Amino acid sequence: MRNFGRVLALSLQHKATFVGVIVTALGVGVLWGGNIGALYPFLDIAFQGRSIHDRLEEKVLALEKENASSQQRLEAALEQYNAMPDHVPEATALEAEIAALESNLRWNESTLAWLRWGQEFLERHVPRDPFQTLAILVGVLFLATLVKNFLLMLNMVLVARLSQLGTFELRKLFFSRTLQMDVATFTSEGTADLMSRFTHDMQNVVGGLNALFGKLIREPLKLIACLIGAALVCWQLLVLSLVIAPLAGLLIRSLARMLKRANRKAMEEMAQLYSVLSETFQAIKIVKAFTMERHERQRFHATSKEYFKKSMKIGWYDAWTRPITEVLGLSIICLAMLAGAYLVLRGETSIWGIPMSSRPLDWPTLLIFYGLLVGTADPARKLSDVFSQLQAGMAAADRIYALVDREPQVRDPAHPRAARRHSQSLVFEGVDFAYQHDRPVLRGIDLAIRFGETVAIVGPSGCGKTTLANLICRFADPTAGVIRLDGIPLPEIRLRDLRGQIGLVTQEPLLFDDTVMNNIRYGSPGASDEEVIQAARQAHAHRFIEEELPDGYQTVVGPLGGQLSGGQRQRIALARAILRDPAILILDEATSQVDLESERLIQTVLERFVRGRTTIMITHRLGALVLADRIVVMQDGRILDSGTHAELIARCELYRRLYQIQFDELKQSA
Repeated sequence: MRNFGRVLALSLQHKATFVGVIVTALGVGVLWGGNIGALYPFLDIAFQGRSIHDRLEEKVLALEKENASSQQRLEAALEQYNAMPDHVPEATALEAEIAALESNLRWNESTLAWLRWGQEFLERHVPRDPFQTLAILVGVLFLATLVKNFLLMLNMVLVARLSQLGTFELRKLFFSRTLQMDVATFTSEGTADLMSRFTHDMQNVVGGLNALFGKLIREPLKLIACLIGAALVCWQLLVLSLVIAPLAGLLIRSLARMLKRANRKAMEEMAQLYSVLSETFQAIKIVKAFTMERHERQRFHATSKEYFKKSMKIGWYDAWTRPITEVLGLSIICLAMLAGAYLVLRGETSIWGIPMSSRPLDWPTLLIFYGLLVGTADPARKLSDVFSQLQAGMAAADRIYALVDREPQVRDPAHPRAARRHSQSLVFEGVDFAYQHDRPVLRGIDLAIRFGETVAIVGPSGCGKTTLANLICRFADPTAGVIRLDGIPLPEIRLRDLRGQIGLVTQEPLLFDDTVMNNIRYGSPGASDEEVIQAARQAHAHRFIEEELPDGYQTVVGPLGGQLSGGQRQRIALARAILRDPAILILDEATSQVDLESERLIQTVLERFVRGRTTIMITHRLGALVLADRIVVMQDGRILDSGTHAELIARCELYRRLYQIQFDELKQSA
């Protein structure tokens, strides 16, 4: 409930809308009870052929007669009390009788004042003819129903607005917090669970807010209006009728807990379903190439079946809510009918010695009491439908805030140090790193890179080359040791200041479903079109953009750049890094997906572009090594050797083997 309360706080920031919800709900509630109460004049006046004036005159005469009788009894009681000796037992009982008579007289005088005011009002504005009175009542009832339905419509619109505004704020907060999470969170946990929380769970939050601001406010007000009306008719009879209500509350509370648990499990299963879909669609080529369609269908069937089972459990719990509510509501009405009928038919004012009314009830009054009790049934029934939505919303809020509240391992320092554009050195001092504590990826890395130096990092797959580059970007922090940029430890530099100096081109270039122009401009939003085109020329992308793409730089590349070839995506990604003009350039197999001719052209560009900036190249391509001032050889997470190409050929067996493999491949492709 605490996390759902935080969602409510986001919604309640929009105070004007919330006030509108309350006002319209209050209007609906009052008119709901008022329309039922309007039946009394029909029963008591119109269908008996009497005008409302006649009925009020009867009530005034009856009260005046009752007052006169009470006054006589009061005077007799006072006379008897004054004649009694002090402190006799009978005096206490007589005092209670006198107090009751005085209270009754005061109440009757107050009622008479209101009735006389009503008589004056009716004489001025309401005709005496019973049919005309009935016509006026029908018109008022029809108008009140129109107003009630207009307020109901307005209330539903405001509830939807308030719920969507609250979810809008939550969605922004969730997305912002998700972007702050470490890169490792996305790679280790995947995105399917996040997508489930952003879509399915968020929709459940909307449903919960709609239920809370809608029915959970509106229906109780309707119910309260009917209960107040019934209490005005006979509050003692109402109390007797509601003795069963606490049992209903206990049962519904128990069901609410079970519903929340069931909803949470169903949402977890839905996240698993998203995971299966995501994996299957992303690997669709592999699925088809290995003819695994049947296996994927079976896997999806198994996950869907689990979700079906969890959903059916929710359905069972939800199905119990309405019968329990209706049976207990019917029990309340039956008890009221028996007690009320006993009072009217027997002409009694008490049951088993318990006072139920100050005067005998008549049938019109009792029927209105029943009508008001029945009027509580519709709100109670609608409230029973709320619990499933509300519990689902609470469970969804818990799942969303579980990630919102999680702190990233990599974050800005509390007191960041000023970092100017990189101009001195990048140094690794005894750096260790492990994704899991018992499986180190980097061990004892000591490496100093001068500003302006181009360093190539080579080694077999899995030796830690990409991890080393990721630590420079602070996608993760070392488990031991420190990395310094111009003498400042990276954790002491603001992430924006650090990453703003880095240009990154990865082996798998990722583009957005946007135009070529905007993809190159990504990361440099202030760049002009001319600067974008110049960067594309440097990356040797301008020609294919202009000649091969249908709309040139305004061509939309599709999700993840799917409308382009791998080599085209790579050159656009390189243009994006060139436009950024970084102080540190990281090329992670940046030319792995381009042909040899394009690679030579790109190397010509890089030969000029790397001047005046620190460049780290992770590569296995021989041509790229020509650009390197120094080559670092890695094996099993350690730096095995470092030097020029000639030095390493002469003394490093692993480097000679890697070089020979590439040389053989190059000869075969020639």
